[in-house]
Amino acid sequence: MALFEIETNAHIMIAWADDRENAEEIAKTHYPEEEILRLTKRPRDIWVISKRLLGIDGNSEPCDVARECLSRAAGDKVHAIRLYMLDTGVDLQEAQRAIETNMSLGW
Repeated sequence: MALFEIETNAHIMIAWADDRENAEEIAKTHYPEEEILRLTKRPRDIWVISKRLLGIDGNSEPCDVARECLSRAAGDKVHAIRLYMLDTGVDLQEAQRAIETNMSLGW
């Protein structure tokens, strides 16, 4: 299996797949309404995201509420932010920070 990066009009997915066709099938299974813009086989076995580049100071912990909102919103950031505001009662900026931080942590 190889590691593939699959970019759609709304998401970037990282998935293990046997080949390009299988990687495309994975994306279409999970996000059938989205168009695949780019599908790239990664050169190595790992995917690395720089926390410093994302502005994460290292003290951030995953938030179960934010992750649940992302799941209920099927990864739609704006909808997840609204759900987080409804569930927790925080303002827009606080909800956006919580959702975006958890997205960057790989919800």
